[in-house]
Amino acid sequence: MTPIQNHPLRHQLANELHARPFPVLRAPCHAVFLAIKAPKDAANRDLEADRAHLIALLDRFGAPHPAPGATHFSADLGRHRLKWEQHTEFVTYTLFGQGVAARPFDPAAFEVFPADWLAAAPGLRLTSALIRVEEMPAERAGMDAKFDEWFVADSLAVSYVAEKSAVIAGDYRIDNAGHLRFAVFVRPDTGPRRVGRVVQRLCEVETYKSMSLLALPVARALGRKLAGLDRRVAELVGHIRAAARPEAEVLDELLDLSAELEDLAAQSSFRFSAARAYAAIVAQRISIMREERYEGRQTFSEFMRRRYDPAMRTVRAVAGQLEALSERAKRAGDLLRTRVEVARSAQNQALLASMDRRADLQLRLQKTVEGLSVVAISYYAVNLVTYALYPLAHRYEVSKTMVSAGATPLVVLAVWGLVRRIRKAH
Repeated sequence: MTPIQNHPLRHQLANELHARPFPVLRAPCHAVFLAIKAPKDAANRDLEADRAHLIALLDRFGAPHPAPGATHFSADLGRHRLKWEQHTEFVTYTLFGQGVAARPFDPAAFEVFPADWLAAAPGLRLTSALIRVEEMPAERAGMDAKFDEWFVADSLAVSYVAEKSAVIAGDYRIDNAGHLRFAVFVRPDTGPRRVGRVVQRLCEVETYKSMSLLALPVARALGRKLAGLDRRVAELVGHIRAAARPEAEVLDELLDLSAELEDLAAQSSFRFSAARAYAAIVAQRISIMREERYEGRQTFSEFMRRRYDPAMRTVRAVAGQLEALSERAKRAGDLLRTRVEVARSAQNQALLASMDRRADLQLRLQKTVEGLSVVAISYYAVNLVTYALYPLAHRYEVSKTMVSAGATPLVVLAVWGLVRRIRKAH
């Protein structure tokens, strides 16, 4: 085979497709899930702090460390299997253990994370959940009784998933211990990888749902500001139409308003764009679980449409309102700027016409002065010529008056010709 040099990223890109394998789980089992988000935005996150926090947990159990720069890692922590993932804005810890506690969703399961280790986390808890996986009982009544006992009926969502190989249930409510609860019932013949995929999807839906909902408070606060800014834009546009205020003053206000809108857009654009991306992932994760209705109960997709989608529509609406308001302010500014430029052009034309009239008047005045200067120069020149010719006139007995009279036309004509020649030269 002819050797060929590989692209330096070829193996890294190929391995990225297999970077986050699904867990392998067998019922009965349980999972403890924790997602931590740094209080700062994604651009300022300290990724090394996340890694140091993970290593601190591993050292307590004598587990090996992840490779440098790793964004995912799995290791055995005593009787549990840890799965750690580092994302753009958050990190997740999932612990899987065999068997289930006698007490459903026992808060003691979360104590596998040491209290002092949790307190030292480089961020805040975004969400946490307890997931209980059992074999599907032969009678549905057994599952129904557990649903009624474990969850709040008003919020309960239950679905068959993965070609009815499993039933998932949850109410998305935080219990007294601070965790969400999810139950998974699987058929005895369900493969362990499929069970792992179902549990993983539940964790992903909850995490990305929580991340996308971070944009809702931002949208609500921004919506209140936009209501006032919308009125200001409408007032300024009215002033433009009615010409009730000086145009320069209105233009300055429009520029200040546009700058304020751009600042709001810069502050919220990352959160809003991230919310759109996370919402798309939520919808995609629910879709690939292939839900089917269970005994007339609402499905997870229906729950999201009723409780989650309105929040995302609010975020999208505020983002669209901000963009539309920025465009309105920009168009109003362009319109007013055009009007100001047209007015200035008219003023410039009037100024140029006035300058033309002034130049024409100056030209006429100059010609008048030139005529007077010819007379004045000729007067003095005639006197000089008369004095120069008087000795000759005296010899020939010609009077001084006759010499002046004869020299005057010639001197005037010469002076006029000289002045005209100088003017043409300049």
